[in-house]
Amino acid sequence: MERTVPSTASEEIELYQRTYYSLLRSTAEVQIRTLEEAHARMKSLLHPNARETAPDMTAFVYCLLRLPACMSQVDLVVLGQSSGVFSQRGFGDVETWVEVSAPARRRRCFFNGLDTLACFIASRSDIDDVIPMLTAYQIEWNKMHSLLQLIPEPTLKLTSLDRGSRSTLAEALKIHPEDLDQLHTIWGDQFPARLKEIASKPCQLRVQLLSGSLSEYWRATQLWWERVQSAFPMLRERPVYFVSSNPHSIINLLSSYATLHQEELIDYLERQQKQDLLLEWQKIQSEQVPSSKENFFYYALKKYQGGQDDLELVDSISAHEKQCGIIRVQSEHVFDVEAQVVELSSLRPEWFDARLGRDFAYLSQSDALILNIDYPLGLAAYNILAKVAEHVSQVLGVYVTGKAATLNGVIGDVMIPNVVHDEQSRNTYLFPNAFTAFDVAPFVMHGTAMDNQKAVSVRGTFLQNTNYMDVFYREGYTDIEMEAGPYLSAVYEMYRPQRHPVNEVVNLHGVPFEVGILHYASDTPLSKGRNLGAGSLSYFGMDATYGVSLAILRRILMVEKERLQNRRSPRG
Repeated sequence: MERTVPSTASEEIELYQRTYYSLLRSTAEVQIRTLEEAHARMKSLLHPNARETAPDMTAFVYCLLRLPACMSQVDLVVLGQSSGVFSQRGFGDVETWVEVSAPARRRRCFFNGLDTLACFIASRSDIDDVIPMLTAYQIEWNKMHSLLQLIPEPTLKLTSLDRGSRSTLAEALKIHPEDLDQLHTIWGDQFPARLKEIASKPCQLRVQLLSGSLSEYWRATQLWWERVQSAFPMLRERPVYFVSSNPHSIINLLSSYATLHQEELIDYLERQQKQDLLLEWQKIQSEQVPSSKENFFYYALKKYQGGQDDLELVDSISAHEKQCGIIRVQSEHVFDVEAQVVELSSLRPEWFDARLGRDFAYLSQSDALILNIDYPLGLAAYNILAKVAEHVSQVLGVYVTGKAATLNGVIGDVMIPNVVHDEQSRNTYLFPNAFTAFDVAPFVMHGTAMDNQKAVSVRGTFLQNTNYMDVFYREGYTDIEMEAGPYLSAVYEMYRPQRHPVNEVVNLHGVPFEVGILHYASDTPLSKGRNLGAGSLSYFGMDATYGVSLAILRRILMVEKERLQNRRSPRG
């Protein structure tokens, strides 16, 4: 099989990576400004206007949504794999600092209240994510800082954005008024204060990697696994279906907490004046839109949980889930990947989402478990699956889903690949995907399910440019994500007596268990319009999210039924 990979097209990206990895080897702090030129030369699809005088607001908003709000106070970002690493390098117990988070990136971070942010990383993919993001953030902050020096002080004290003042401020910042509205939406009441912060000082970030060794990443993964196993020791002895998805969809489909508390959720929407969602609910009730009632309440519960600091609610959900054999395991002292253990024999089929089917009496005889993890970033996927495979009794299937960018579809589509090129290992994996479009299409009302696709697992969201994407597009790769390749590298090692190869075509058709990969489109990077990279998937994306989750659960339940029947059948 002849392959064309973007080796020449990605020279600028390779140079950028070599630059920051070589600098991070230093025991001293690294100035982000030393990376700005290499970052701009890369011409990232996410940051195409890095060299322009006018702010690149799409890139800036992307960073704002993926960095903690305290970044305006941060001078130093420290990266480490575990609390022990931070302590050994003189930062003390960083977990006693204020825990901070970002709306659109799941990473455990702690702020010391003054000038230092400690971030837990799970693999080098986190470095490929954090460093370009900090660089883009600093570049765009400093553009706005320079422009705000020319704006009269009273303008910065705006507490509202009427049409006239909005146009004046946007013109001074050389951005579109809609971009200013988006900043106002993100910052809310803090909008004037944030503008004054940007005007008051340039951004001069420093970063320090405390340990870049592979052994530290493995040690962090071991600590993560030990916590999961201690919560459910029988993981070592029971067969497991491994699922990488998110912490809500699989569990909602099996427990139906949301649909059992419809009145409470509607009351919450009314109290919070969520008019858009209430209007959607009215349309669903009157059958004006082809939307799922169940999906609506799953989304409403997610909003309810996100808007509450209510231990009573947390306890109520946890108690309900335990009644049907579901245990949640939050990570501590290392990277942020929640795990959920589902005991199939303890499930309550009467609480299942109706779209899963019926007649589940056989589950009471099952000894199998579902291990569902909140999908990790990049190479952490390889580390986690390799660790799970090392310690569980038997893996019955590996099922992976998550967001991806599409080069030939639209937001809400589902891509089902059977070829994955992995930029980490440089391998091209061929595998029999357990899913077809037929398995997903009935549950995706606002998009198209496309099977026989070709995916590429990239190294980072910023580490792509037009030339790089063009090579893949010409080769028919239209599904862009970060985890499938690392997962398949782990799958290779789960049935072959050696480490995965490098830069080869790898045929996985001999894998002795099922492998299923489903991606739902959240970005269209080659389009000129706005995409969800600078926002969130929102309610619209729930259709595809639950479509792929339904397909995975239906498949697991079918495979388990066949396994139990075969176990009971006498050998011929």
